[in-house]
Amino acid sequence: MNAMGVRWTSEQVLALAADDASRRAGSRLGTAGPWSETGCGDGAVWGLCKGSGSTPYRTVVDTTGPAYSCGCPSRKFPCKHALGLLLLRAADGIAAEDSPAPDWAARWLTARRGRAASAGRPAGDAAPGATADPEAARRRAERRAARITSGAQELEQRLADLLRGGLAAAGQAGYGLWEETAARMVDAQAPGLAGRVRELGAIPGSGPGWPVRLLEECALTHLLDRAWLAADRLPAPFATTVRTRVGLPSPADGVPVRDHWLVLAQYDAADARLTTRRIWLHGTTTGRTALLLSYGAAGRAPGLALPVGALLDGELTPHTGSGQVRAEPGEHFVPVAGPVAPPAGGPVGAALDAYGRALSGDPWLESWPVTLSGVVPARAEYGWQLADADGREALPLTPAAQSRPGLWRLVALSGGAPVTVFGECGHRGFTPLAAWSPETPGETVPLI
Repeated sequence: MNAMGVRWTSEQVLALAADDASRRAGSRLGTAGPWSETGCGDGAVWGLCKGSGSTPYRTVVDTTGPAYSCGCPSRKFPCKHALGLLLLRAADGIAAEDSPAPDWAARWLTARRGRAASAGRPAGDAAPGATADPEAARRRAERRAARITSGAQELEQRLADLLRGGLAAAGQAGYGLWEETAARMVDAQAPGLAGRVRELGAIPGSGPGWPVRLLEECALTHLLDRAWLAADRLPAPFATTVRTRVGLPSPADGVPVRDHWLVLAQYDAADARLTTRRIWLHGTTTGRTALLLSYGAAGRAPGLALPVGALLDGELTPHTGSGQVRAEPGEHFVPVAGPVAPPAGGPVGAALDAYGRALSGDPWLESWPVTLSGVVPARAEYGWQLADADGREALPLTPAAQSRPGLWRLVALSGGAPVTVFGECGHRGFTPLAAWSPETPGETVPLI
C-alpha cells in the first residue's frame, strides 16, 4: 500500500512535536499561506516554506520512517516546518497525489532510503573491504568486563561503609561523595551502575521516609553487584539481563516480529546529558507490547518520532534480557488502514500479577507495561487512583502522574464510567499513558 494512502490526523502530527513550543509554531505553519510547490507521493511529502530570508526552506518528510529534512537551522526533530507541512497535508491542503518529487527532495529520499537499506543488510553481505577481528573484539570485551568487576567491587565496599556508619550519616555527607563514586563507575565503563549511584545520592533529605527508600535502593544495587560478580554461574537469560543493567548493550537478536503496530504512547525524559524518548507499540495480531528507545544529545530531540494512535505495518526485532520488551524497528513502518482497537486489558489484580512475574526475571525493573480495562479514576485520601468498576481493587497513580494535565483528560474521558487505560505499573504506582472510552474504542487519547 502506498505509504501516503493513510493520512495522519492533526492530533497525530502534533504528537510528533518535541515540545509545546514546536506544536504552537508548527500549527501556525499548517496553512497554505507560507507554502509553495507542495506535493506528495511514494511515501513522502514536500514543499517550500517562506522564511525570514530570501530563499524558502526546502522541507521533505519521509513518512515511512518517519524522517525529516529541512533547510532551516532548527535543532529540533521534527522542526516546525516539517510539522506545518504534515498539518497542511492532514487538512487536505496538498491536493496532488503520487506526484513526482522535485530533484532536491528525490535526492534526499534516495540517499536516506539507501542508508536504511544498508543498515538492514545481513552480516554476510557486508560491504567489500569490511573486516572484523573476532579475537580483538573478545579481548576488548574481556578488558571491559574486568574494569566493570573492579568497579562493582569498589561499589560493594562503598555500600558496606555506608551501612556500617549508619544511614543517618548519608544525609550529612552531601552529594559530592556519591558523584565521585559515580565517576568511578563511569571510568569502569559501567554506566548502569553509575546511574544507580547517582539515584542513591539524590535520596538523602528527599522527604519523609528517605532512609527506608535509601535502604531499598542500596539492597537492589547490592543485588546487582553480586549478580554481576557471579554472572558466569547464572542462567543465560538472567545473565543477559544483569549485563544490560550494569550498562553493557543488549543485542537485538530475537526473532523478528511482523505485525500491524498501534502507537500507544510517546514521551521524553531528559537530564543534563541525554534525552531519551520512549515509544510504546501494541501488535494487533500478536498481542505483543514493544518499547522503542531513541536518544538525543543534550539540547537535541531524539530522531525517532511516531504519531500516537497511528496503525503502522512493520517489523520489530526484540532485544534479549530485561524482559525482552525493548525492540528495534525494521527498515521502515508504513501507515495502514484498518480497525484500531485498544489492547486487551484486565482488572487491577491481573496488572499487579503481570508486574510481579516481570520482576522475577528482572528485579531492577522500574515499571512494566499493562492495560487496565473497566477501571474508573477516583479520588482517595492519598490522591488519585484507578479502581475496578466493582470496587474490588485499586491502583494508585504515581505522584508525577497526578501533577500532569493528562490526569484531568482521563477524568473527563471517563465521566465516572469505566474506561480502558494503558500505562506503566511500578512500585511507585501506575502512570497512565493512553486511554479509550467504550463510546469511541478506536480513538487513542494520549495522556502524556
